[in-house]
Amino acid sequence: MAEVLSLVEARLRTALGEPDARAAMTFVGTDRVEVLRFLDPGDRGGEGDPPGPGGGAEGGSDGPLVRYATLGMSARPMADPTVVVPDPARGPRAELVLSVRAGLADTDKVLRPLAVLAASPQVEGLVVTAGASLEVGEPLWPGAPFSSVLVAESGGLVPDLELDAPLDPVRFLPLLPMTPNEAAWKRVKGAQALQERWLAHGTDLRDPLRGPVPLD
Repeated sequence: MAEVLSLVEARLRTALGEPDARAAMTFVGTDRVEVLRFLDPGDRGGEGDPPGPGGGAEGGSDGPLVRYATLGMSARPMADPTVVVPDPARGPRAELVLSVRAGLADTDKVLRPLAVLAASPQVEGLVVTAGASLEVGEPLWPGAPFSSVLVAESGGLVPDLELDAPLDPVRFLPLLPMTPNEAAWKRVKGAQALQERWLAHGTDLRDPLRGPVPLD
């Protein structure tokens, strides 16, 4: 477990630079989860972020970003809760990455919600994959119009980390905040439809103060 997390942290540092802050949390019945904060001056123009508005080479205006990444979720593979004896080695592994524009909101308060989401595979038996919705149950940070996130595809900002067989690779899954209306619309229409709606309206997904996309 420790070896996997050392490799994961090294991959995060290679992709995002040196973290300027970190916090550790432990929940009952779970392993320790850390959240690392990385400051990005924004001179890469969003390179490596999820494609589309406010992310990737096509989206959003340049500017400083703050990125939060979990460390600890990938220590154990995620297992289907219906499996009586899960394989201790095989199964998907992941960490979560959230990117927002710096200085616009008190986004450092997202550390605890992110740790809660990272612990959810152990606490609730969730297998977190791209296209899933994750509900926090409270604003991601004070005054945030978001209480849930859409899990995006990995492999962009932080490349997947291959591990020695038989371990599955670690995937670094970007999180895209959703307003309650967007989350409800996504449940009906699907993740791809919501992402297409964001793209069509030029939604800056890294703006911590953005409003909901028109859904009519």
